[in-house]
Amino acid sequence: MTEPLLSVERLAVAYGPVLAVRDVSLRVETGQTVALIGANGAGKTSTLAALSGLVRPVRGSVRFDGQEIAGWRPPRIVALGLVQVPEGRAVLPQMSVLENLQLGGYRRRDREALRRDLAAMQERFPILGQRRDLPAGSLSGGEQQLLAIARGLLARPRLLLLDEPSMGLAPHLVRQVFEVVREIKAEGTSQLLVEQNARKALSVADAAYVVERGEVVLEGPAAALAGDPRIVSAYLGGGLSA
Repeated sequence: MTEPLLSVERLAVAYGPVLAVRDVSLRVETGQTVALIGANGAGKTSTLAALSGLVRPVRGSVRFDGQEIAGWRPPRIVALGLVQVPEGRAVLPQMSVLENLQLGGYRRRDREALRRDLAAMQERFPILGQRRDLPAGSLSGGEQQLLAIARGLLARPRLLLLDEPSMGLAPHLVRQVFEVVREIKAEGTSQLLVEQNARKALSVADAAYVVERGEVVLEGPAAALAGDPRIVSAYLGGGLSA
């Protein structure tokens, strides 16, 4: 049986005495979009932080493309092709839009290809091209989210970790961001999507995991979970809107 692109087993993450992630196991196959859903404080962002090397897990296995990467530093993980678009966008507000984009390719050595990709990304997201010389902090929240995604794509990820891409956005901007998620999926880039907007997340995902209090409590095909009465009651009745 072919090994998945990402395999996480019994992951646990602690901040001092507080165990934020107790027992998370999941997998992402090549080309899949997988959603990780749950309420605030469930441990979703801490899970991504451990996968991308921002925190060191206290136990568990993280295998990416057949290699054990638990505890690796972020630059080494990015070099393998596992790239995170962080919660809250984390653009550098005083730097220009173009400079923020260039940061996405800081590890790349194919300079000519990077120049082509920078031009293509500004065509793909015209607002970024139009405002390339303006400070990134002058963009709206939705525009900053597009910038953060574009910056992540410029690293040429094999697996893109998206942490709450719809957070704080107006409904029409949420639709725009999820259209980009669908486009990335269609292009074949694997994605692990952490999202409170369960309805939107399940609509774009192939598979999904539900996290409560740092543990995976449900998993399965996204379409099946979208119809599961427990998910409908907890997350889709009024929906998680942010």
